[in-house]
Amino acid sequence: MDIQEIRRQFPILNEQVNGHPLVYLDSAATSQKPLAVIEKIDEYYKKYNSNVHRGVHTLGSMATDGYEGAREKVRNFLHASSVEEIIFTRGTTTSINIVAQSYGEANLQEDDEIVLTYMEHHSNIIPWQQAAKRTGAKLKYLPMNEDGTLSMADVKEAVGPKTKIVAVTHVSNVLGTINPVKEIAEIAHANDAVIVVDGAQGAPHIKVDVQELDCDFYAFSGHKMGGPTGIGVLYGKKALLNNMEPVEFGGEMIDFVGLYESTWKELPWKFEGGTPIIAGAIGLGAAIDFINSVGFDIIESHEKELAGYAMEVLSNVDGLTIYGPKERAGVVTFNIDDVHPHDVATVLDSEGIAVRAGHHCAQPLMKWLDVSSTARASFYIYNTKEEVDRLAEGLIKTKEYFGDVFA
Repeated sequence: MDIQEIRRQFPILNEQVNGHPLVYLDSAATSQKPLAVIEKIDEYYKKYNSNVHRGVHTLGSMATDGYEGAREKVRNFLHASSVEEIIFTRGTTTSINIVAQSYGEANLQEDDEIVLTYMEHHSNIIPWQQAAKRTGAKLKYLPMNEDGTLSMADVKEAVGPKTKIVAVTHVSNVLGTINPVKEIAEIAHANDAVIVVDGAQGAPHIKVDVQELDCDFYAFSGHKMGGPTGIGVLYGKKALLNNMEPVEFGGEMIDFVGLYESTWKELPWKFEGGTPIIAGAIGLGAAIDFINSVGFDIIESHEKELAGYAMEVLSNVDGLTIYGPKERAGVVTFNIDDVHPHDVATVLDSEGIAVRAGHHCAQPLMKWLDVSSTARASFYIYNTKEEVDRLAEGLIKTKEYFGDVFA
């Protein structure tokens, strides 16, 4: 499947924005959706919309098969050992909160340490802040190299006998840094700590094998990988999940309810209270099918090539600063001298180019970079070098515009 064939699978890419063909460079915020996903969700609502697990009628059986079939697709996608380790959630944020509230608060004590990095998304900081407040544990941040990477020597020094949890992003949503999760996991486990991985920017772009990484928990969202919004996944090792309490209670997750006591279903359903996200799970399954049809080898090489090309082209724009390491995922974050990122994004939007501007839910990282905000272009399998060229042209126009305004 070549890039033009792939692009034809995404109807939104035919849209015009402000009189220009759309250049969508904001996939780190949310990706666009292929026809296969749109049609699969449409099919569910048109042909077999029903609740799952409870009914014995035909539609209920079809919906259950679709929902649980999607779970098996996720298991295979992550190379997990069992579907019992795959919990459907609303997204990465919910998944990390489940770990922080259930595992964290049950296993943390006063003066225990939770080790984080400065590059974490707020969703992998705030839940740990709250867990620390409730348990008396302390947060500890790993230093970063000047280019926004981690040193294994620093990890070994920071993770010690008091460390109970290491929470780290697989791929930085700002810097594009790809963290060595497997090596960090080895250090965490050598100190009897667990590792929680924010895979929101990892799972859509890098082949993930949770057994090879030996991570204890891995969280990601469907909407960043061609799936619908409102669906995510928490992977957890079965032994850990079995010993964790649910954080939401009600229908679907129970085994028996008495007047004063209740018991829970087995994994994974004890963590899926209420009517689950049926259409979302089915859509996520379709997104995984689409990704598999393209192949991660192609996705990774294409995004790496695009990021490298963008670094080369954008470095020729006078007054532009790019943040992060040379070797990166498909994210390029930058600032232009004397032009606010929001102004950059506004001018680019007038040219039909969609980028993100702001702190990207990474305010501690912005402070580390000594900026208040940045602009960010993020790529996926449907982007092209021609679109990178249009971005560069748009940035030159932005500089010219603000140069004229302030001349």
